[in-house]
Amino acid sequence: MEPNSAAEILPGLYRAVLDRVAQLELAGHRDAAGLMRSKGTRIYSRSWDDRARRELETLLRQHGVDASGQPRSARRARNRAARTA
Repeated sequence: MEPNSAAEILPGLYRAVLDRVAQLELAGHRDAAGLMRSKGTRIYSRSWDDRARRELETLLRQHGVDASGQPRSARRARNRAARTA
């Protein structure tokens, strides 16, 4: 297997989806959380290929998370702080 194969990346992406689902639920956004969970589960249950990787990354971006699992707002704040330093 190549170092960054979908089979190595997908579990971490799916974990990030589940973490974001939990955050959405805690914030009271249960409908969005349920939709994200069902889409994520459907993607993760299919073939573990580049298409699934791209779809999970897109799902995370649509719900405010970058591919590393970091909320986009936190990443933006770090970038702003680095620019002002």
